[in-house]
Amino acid sequence: MNFRQFAFNNVFRNKRAYVAHFLSSAFSVMIFFIYALLLFHPDLKGNIVSSSGTLSMLGTMGLRVSQYIVFIFSFFFLLYSASSFIKLRKKEFGILLLLGMSRKQLNRMLFIENIAIGVAAIIAGIIVGAVFSKLILLISASMLAIVDGLPFYLPGKAILLTAGAYFILFLLVASFTSVMTRKGTLIELIKAEDKPKPEPKASVLLSVLSALLIILGYACVFLFVLRRMFSFLLLLGGVALVVVGTYFLFTQLSVYVMRAMKKRPRIFLKRTNLLTISELIYRLRDNAVMFFMVAVISATAFTGIGTALAIGDPGLAAMKNPYAFTYDSYNESDHKNSFEQKHVRLIEDTLRREGFDYRKVSYIPTYSDNGFMLIKLDDYNRLAQALGYEQETLREGEAFATPSTVTQTSEFKLDGLTQDSLTLTKEGSEMTLHLLKALPHIVVPNTTNVYVVSDADYAKINAGNLLKIVSVQFVVPDWHHTLRIAQELRDTINKDIDVDEAGYVNYNFQALVTDWVESRQLNGLLLIVSGLVGIVFFTFAASFIYFRLYADLARDEEQYRMISKVGLSRRELGRTVSRQLLLMFFLPMLVAVIHSSVAFLALQQLVDFSVASHTLAIFATFLAIQVVYYWITRWRYLNHLHQKMI
Repeated sequence: MNFRQFAFNNVFRNKRAYVAHFLSSAFSVMIFFIYALLLFHPDLKGNIVSSSGTLSMLGTMGLRVSQYIVFIFSFFFLLYSASSFIKLRKKEFGILLLLGMSRKQLNRMLFIENIAIGVAAIIAGIIVGAVFSKLILLISASMLAIVDGLPFYLPGKAILLTAGAYFILFLLVASFTSVMTRKGTLIELIKAEDKPKPEPKASVLLSVLSALLIILGYACVFLFVLRRMFSFLLLLGGVALVVVGTYFLFTQLSVYVMRAMKKRPRIFLKRTNLLTISELIYRLRDNAVMFFMVAVISATAFTGIGTALAIGDPGLAAMKNPYAFTYDSYNESDHKNSFEQKHVRLIEDTLRREGFDYRKVSYIPTYSDNGFMLIKLDDYNRLAQALGYEQETLREGEAFATPSTVTQTSEFKLDGLTQDSLTLTKEGSEMTLHLLKALPHIVVPNTTNVYVVSDADYAKINAGNLLKIVSVQFVVPDWHHTLRIAQELRDTINKDIDVDEAGYVNYNFQALVTDWVESRQLNGLLLIVSGLVGIVFFTFAASFIYFRLYADLARDEEQYRMISKVGLSRRELGRTVSRQLLLMFFLPMLVAVIHSSVAFLALQQLVDFSVASHTLAIFATFLAIQVVYYWITRWRYLNHLHQKMI
């Protein structure tokens, strides 16, 4: 057996230790390959470009940035797992050095082991990614609202990019691994497992500080949304406070709580609590950094996916524009829209033919010389009734301000009116109206400086106005299912384009579903990006827990074997281990859920539709995955311990 075979045999003999490392590595390779597949897919790129050049640019940037994130995080994950294996095998390294192996040969052995695992992970990740590539393309087409779907495509560039990038990554990790083995004398390596652990301690001041930092971080986030203080530094500061507070929560507060429980005999001395609490104190302290990383990574994944889902929700599009279809007709003395009645009837007939319920309403705005858009009260009340809002009353000389954008709606809700009068100018004369209030809903979207005035005041300002704009709105409850008829209407209406020699267009047709599809495409890109990154992060987080469990397995086997001699039953062992594993698996996730819930509550303040369904779906999905992983790990872990019990 030569030296290379010896190194390969080491990998196979330690397959229990390397399996999570290999599977997580292969998984990250697969995700990176999927990004490359989407990035190089010509049809995907073509569909996005035809929809929006901005979306194409953002999508390409998002996919590339996500590749970098996965790649960089993979490096730190692999480095962490490699360092865990080195700590676990210190005694083995000491024995090999004692038998005559040189440090150079030891480094070479570790280098070959890491490269062997890396090459196997690259091959497995690319093969699995290729096998599931058609399914990935089908899901991506659905997320990006591409009606014709995405044909199967396996780009050679994606394979070469993935293989080359990860081979370099594993070379770097293997090189760093060799550096890690230079520390420690022969005696320290052999006696590494016998070195006793000091009793964990916690600072009361830092424990209290952890809670204060998290509360202050939450306050910054809610200040950001509730007071509309849209400062990047404020948001970044809030996140930083929560992250630092979370670190102290696991390193200090959790240990302090367990030590406090240890000082209460009625709890500590009850059945197996003595063993459970004593062991948990050490586990919490030893795994504090790992718990911190898992909590922050999981919270980032949950929040990113939830935000992407909220961006693509139909409710967000309806917040900006409550009308499914808008037809604006422009008429002047020498510019008449001869197609107005034809087009409006076409929209109505098409909606009736396709079985859509709808309400049609129209208004005729007028404009003052100083740039204010005015609609009369009668028109506003008909619009409000069609949208299900309360009707209003006005007297002559009075007016309402009405928002036309989401930002303006938020400003009115937060600050109200900044003035109590409105001065209008028309052909050299002035009219001052008393502003009563700001209305809470968008009724006339996508414009600025909109005011509702009495019918009498409207008639005075509109007198002699040569331009007559008729805006016809269609309220359709199921508007997000109107994409096909929206395209049909647009094609038919565009055939009647009536443009004179000066380039004057007499009408404009707008469909809300078209804007929503573009938003869905952007959301699809964000969801693909955040979803895949979140899944990778979550997989790495679960692997961290596996590594920590396996690193302590030899000590736990010896400990429980000795305790079983004094009467610890298998049932009591199962209960004790289950409590410890529950804490390791679900405490970081509980903290992540709390952090994410605060983020979603803050997000809810910015939108008028509910994000609860997205929040619950994300939490339920990841919780189900974690439960399955917990039961599999518990089963394997107990099997190892049962074999050592007497």
